[in-house]
Amino acid sequence: MNLRLLLGSMLWVTSFAELTYGQKPKTPVVGAPNAERSSSSPPAAISVPSASPSPSISQPPEAKAERSPSIDLARLASGVRPSVIWVTVFDSSGKLLRTETGFFISSDGRIVTTVRAIEGGINAVAKTSDGGIYNISGILAASPTQDLAILQADVKRVSFLSLNTTANLPGDGRVVVVGSGLAGSEGTPREARISTRESNRLEIAAAISANSVGSPLVDANGQVVGIIISPGEKAAVRPSSNIQELLSQIASTTVAKWPETAETRPMPKATPRPRLVYAPAPAFPPESSRPGISGSGRFRLTFDARGNVTNVQMIQSTGNGLFDQAAVNTFRQWKSAPGQEGMLTVPITFRGR
Repeated sequence: MNLRLLLGSMLWVTSFAELTYGQKPKTPVVGAPNAERSSSSPPAAISVPSASPSPSISQPPEAKAERSPSIDLARLASGVRPSVIWVTVFDSSGKLLRTETGFFISSDGRIVTTVRAIEGGINAVAKTSDGGIYNISGILAASPTQDLAILQADVKRVSFLSLNTTANLPGDGRVVVVGSGLAGSEGTPREARISTRESNRLEIAAAISANSVGSPLVDANGQVVGIIISPGEKAAVRPSSNIQELLSQIASTTVAKWPETAETRPMPKATPRPRLVYAPAPAFPPESSRPGISGSGRFRLTFDARGNVTNVQMIQSTGNGLFDQAAVNTFRQWKSAPGQEGMLTVPITFRGR
């Protein structure tokens, strides 16, 4: 009797379930919600994407950086490269001291580079990647503590870079180092990320060579964010705000000059003009034997009592490092009549055929 009651109860429950929930489908539905899931939960397989993200939902910074558009390095380089130069510096004897990168910051030839680039120099030339060579007349402003220098080139008009003077650096930290086209592969534009941000100093996570010191660090628009002041895996950068501060210290009456040049150094009293007994003309450098290549400069020679040249000072560069070196090498061979010391200023012009 108990068994019959039990079977009857089971049949009644089954019938009630079929009437209440409907029949079980013969074929399983793909993506149907699990029987154990609450009836209020939406089906897992149903997804209706919105046309645009809800403005109230903020995306994580990592996701934004991944979706930010890539920087067109080729386009950026074509706009920035013409303003990036090599600064070639000479000492008082005309000897080449060093070459470092810099860049034009105004159309009338103001140059930004490092103080270390010009240390010990009394003359320099600026070389552009298209073969242009410009004499640098002197220093307008310098800050040894920040390792920044503003120089003046003798030009009428050149391509130049503008400063990103706002405090808003690229949000994703992406910037580009653009070296000189004369530096070969080391001057190739490359992306980097700002890893450290301070008021007077930035750091970028990128392998920067010594030949890239003095190069501009630019944003995606080609504006200068800073200048590389030291190489390494975490290269140091002086931000554009410091460059702007140094530029603001230059008065309208400031004259560009070198710390000590042959023009400003006082001449010895009663210095006689030496009588030359041997004065060969400098040879035209074979490396510069292209048609139309020319340059003029002035050099001051100092003779001892035996008639030997003891010093050659470059008053004005020819605008070509090879011409300058050829002139200095030849002037050192000149001889004057023995008997007394003296000085002589010699103008020279190299002219290609």
